[in-house]
Amino acid sequence: MALVTYVEHDGARHEVDVPVGDTVMQGAVNNLVDGIVAECGGGLACATCHCYVDEAWAGKTGTPSTVETEMLEAAAADVKPTSRLSCQITVTAELAGLIVHLPATQF
Repeated sequence: MALVTYVEHDGARHEVDVPVGDTVMQGAVNNLVDGIVAECGGGLACATCHCYVDEAWAGKTGTPSTVETEMLEAAAADVKPTSRLSCQITVTAELAGLIVHLPATQF
């Protein structure tokens, strides 16, 4: 397990133990975190699991693939340099303590 903190747009924080091997999206959905819709269930076919990786963690979550970058262009909220689709971030032991910020909207 790795602790992931989800910070909603209004500042509400959710600290969740996410199993190593699951995605940041799965951790949110399995724990009913508001702000991650995950309409396609993690199939990299929508942008409703858009998140902003906290700047302190941005270098540790990898870089988005070309397909992820293209999907982010369809995100409802502003895309920032730390934008990622949470379905594409696999939780590892090294990501224990990860903080992601959620946009105001996914639609």
